[in-house]
Amino acid sequence: MARLFGTDGVRGIANGDLTCDLAFKLGQAGARVLASSVHRPTILIGRDTRISGEMLEAAMVAGICSQGSRAVLLGVLPTPGIAYLTRLYEADAGVVISASHNTVEYNGIKFFDKNGHKLPDALEDEIEALISQGPNGAPGPTGRAVGRPVRQMNAGRQYVEFLKGTAACRLDGLHIVLDCAHGAASQVAPLVFTELGAQVSAFYHEPDGTNINENCGSTDPARLQELVSELGADAGLALDGDADRLIAVDERGQLVDGDHIMAICAVHLKKEGKLARNTLVATVMSNMGLEIAMKENGITLARTKVGDRYVLEKMLADGFTLGGEQSGHVIFLHHNTTGDGLITAIQLMCIMAQAKESLSRLARVMKHMPQATVTARVPDHRKDAFGHDEEIGARVKALEAKYKNHGRTLIRVSGTEPLARVMIEGPDQREIEQDAYELAQFIERRMREERG
Repeated sequence: MARLFGTDGVRGIANGDLTCDLAFKLGQAGARVLASSVHRPTILIGRDTRISGEMLEAAMVAGICSQGSRAVLLGVLPTPGIAYLTRLYEADAGVVISASHNTVEYNGIKFFDKNGHKLPDALEDEIEALISQGPNGAPGPTGRAVGRPVRQMNAGRQYVEFLKGTAACRLDGLHIVLDCAHGAASQVAPLVFTELGAQVSAFYHEPDGTNINENCGSTDPARLQELVSELGADAGLALDGDADRLIAVDERGQLVDGDHIMAICAVHLKKEGKLARNTLVATVMSNMGLEIAMKENGITLARTKVGDRYVLEKMLADGFTLGGEQSGHVIFLHHNTTGDGLITAIQLMCIMAQAKESLSRLARVMKHMPQATVTARVPDHRKDAFGHDEEIGARVKALEAKYKNHGRTLIRVSGTEPLARVMIEGPDQREIEQDAYELAQFIERRMREERG
């Protein structure tokens, strides 16, 4: 049986793979594992804007309350907002119902512990084991011991005030275009930047339950690039559905990805004497150009496997304060315990304001090495096995040898979708695109042959 938890919680097609029954069981098991309070345990629940969110929320609430815990409903809020509020309210745990950057048919459930940290594998395994075991025969609480849900009405405002408190300066005079992905930050993002003094042009901030991430957001910023140029803005900021990642656009309409954002922030923090151990943490997917730029600026780049949770684990273990992913998950550990797209955006805009430099000039700190990423469809039940295929392995080794001295090859399985990603870096864009495409096609053919 495949593991229930992926790299970012439990995710699947809402009402398909991710059923109300499963959400109920996750609520029950999560409450039993995470609710360590002596008094009545409290678990926060937030969600993004997708249509299935309230349905799954109701099931989660039922599961939590069936264990005697109190479920505090925060409504629509960014994922990192739940992490912050879990600490602020001294709750036993937090739950986010979101599928992040995925399209509307998906949804997901992820947990934070009482410190606002995503769960380590061991705790996720404990929750999964309880679900697999099923009812153990022990009666649930009854009468006054049954839990009940309550709604917290001012959670959004408290998160906005927290975000504003992370800003090192005002943003007066900056014209910022916001792409809110019709997601969880659709209300709070325009508020934050307006109250910090920026001129804000907000787009994709009218969710209807079905349009989250639809031709917008951090995974599809093409229209934002056009808008920045058309409006003559200083920068564009694209969030994803749950606002834990950020992709920026400079004043010329050019993309500034997570690697460039981390490079800009790392160099700035080092100059300020605030970069712990002069180290930036990134994953194996980050561009080699980031590694080169950090070395040129006297900064060590520590790499982890893919997933912001692994970045955070490394940061906590070794005392680092800045890390993230090329996709735009960036963790400023002195501000929040998880990747926060709005904090990242605020820090980036403050660096611009303080340096009185354009974003395009700041982004020159790093030169992007040509990179190609192509996806191959890999059935969920074959994800763990396909990497042991000898013929695929031989193809991969051949490419590793080809790019050994002037690039690299990386194959990784998605934790949330039935995909494997083939990434190649090298000096010639057309060549690496061709090699990545051919390997991805070969992987798909081998998977079809195995099924046959």
